[in-house]
Amino acid sequence: MRRRMLLGVLALLILAPFLAGCRPGSFKGDAIVYVAVPLSGWQAEGGQTLAGGVRLMADELNKAGGLLGYQVKVVPVDDEANPDTAAAVAEEIKAAVERGERVVGVIGHYNSGETSVGMETYKDLPLVVVTATASDVSITQKGYTNFFRVNATDAAQAPVAARFLTEKLGARQIALIYADNDYGRGLREQMTKALTALGQQPAVSVEIKEAAPTQSDAVAKIKAAGVDAVFLAGYETEGYVLLPELREAGVSVPFMCSDGCLPYAFIDESGPAAEGAYVSAITPEVHAVADEKWWKAYQQVENRNPGTYSTAGYSAMAVLAAGIKDAKSFDRPKVTEALHRLQLKTLVGEVAYDDKGDLKQQNVFVFQVKDGQYVQVAP
Repeated sequence: MRRRMLLGVLALLILAPFLAGCRPGSFKGDAIVYVAVPLSGWQAEGGQTLAGGVRLMADELNKAGGLLGYQVKVVPVDDEANPDTAAAVAEEIKAAVERGERVVGVIGHYNSGETSVGMETYKDLPLVVVTATASDVSITQKGYTNFFRVNATDAAQAPVAARFLTEKLGARQIALIYADNDYGRGLREQMTKALTALGQQPAVSVEIKEAAPTQSDAVAKIKAAGVDAVFLAGYETEGYVLLPELREAGVSVPFMCSDGCLPYAFIDESGPAAEGAYVSAITPEVHAVADEKWWKAYQQVENRNPGTYSTAGYSAMAVLAAGIKDAKSFDRPKVTEALHRLQLKTLVGEVAYDDKGDLKQQNVFVFQVKDGQYVQVAP
C-alpha cells in the first residue's frame, strides 16, 4: 500500500509541470493581439462582432495552452471608421511595442482606407497584420511583407458582380455608384475594368458622399440615365439610404451592392425596399458556415449573437496563431515565412497565400434578400 502511495505521489510530481500548464495563471506572460476596428459609430456592430470572433478563437487557444506558452490577450481598439483615428490607433500600438509589450499581431483594420493608413506604421513594427475584411487591391501592391488577408479582394469581387449583373440579370445599362473613399473608388475602378472586359461601360458613374443622410442627387442622375440595373460600391450606410430613395422615386430596376452592405443593418434600415436586392460578398455569410456548436460557443464568450464578420475575425486569429505555431516563434520574419507556406482550412475557406499576402483561392458570393434574410444565389 505504501509503495502504491509513493508511486502515486511520484506520478503527480512528474505530471505537475504539464498540469500546471493548463491552470489559469500558469502562462509565461501575454501575447498581445490588437483588433483595430470601429467599436463606435455607424459601423460599430460589424467591428464589435468581428472582434468577438477574434476573442472566441483566443479563448479556444488559451484553453489549449495559449501560443508558445503565452496567453493570448485580445485588445480591441476603436478606429471609428476614420483614417485620422486609425493613424492614432497605429501610433498607440507602436507605443505599446516600444514599451516592450509582446505585441504579436494586429487583426484589422475593418475598412480599406483605415488599413492603408495603419500599414504605413505597422510595416516597420515587429508584428504581423491580418485583415478579415479590407478588400482594396492597392494594399497588397505596396510591397508590405507583414500583411495578409482572409478575404477576397475587389479584383476578385468585381468580375463576379459584373458577370452576375450582365449574364444572370441581363443588364446592359448599369449605373455604377461609388462612395467617396478608398474602398468605393477602388471598387469603382475594378468594376469598370470588369464591365469593359465583358464589352460594356457603365451607363452612368456617380460618386456619392459616404454616410450622407440623403442621396437624392444620385437618384436623379440614375433616373435620368434610364438604366436597367444599379451597382453600389459602398457600405450599408450608403445602401440603406440610396435603395429606399430609388424605390420611392419609382426606380424599380435590380439593385446590387458590394460586400460593404453585407451587415444586416442594410436590410434592417432599408425596410421593405431591401427585399429582392443583391449583395456581393468577399467572405461567406455566417449562417452558412458556422454550426450550432460554434454559435453557442460565441454566445458564451460574447453574450450576444455573432455578426456578419464574426467568422472572418475568428479565422483571421486562427491564421495568425497557425503562423506562430508553425514558426515556433513570435519573430516576424519567421512567422511571415510560415504564413507563406500555410495551408489551413478555416470557416471562411481554404487559406493559402501568394507572395503578396493575398489568398491564392479567392471566393466571392452573391446573396439576395428574401423574407428579410440573405440567401446565397451564387455560386
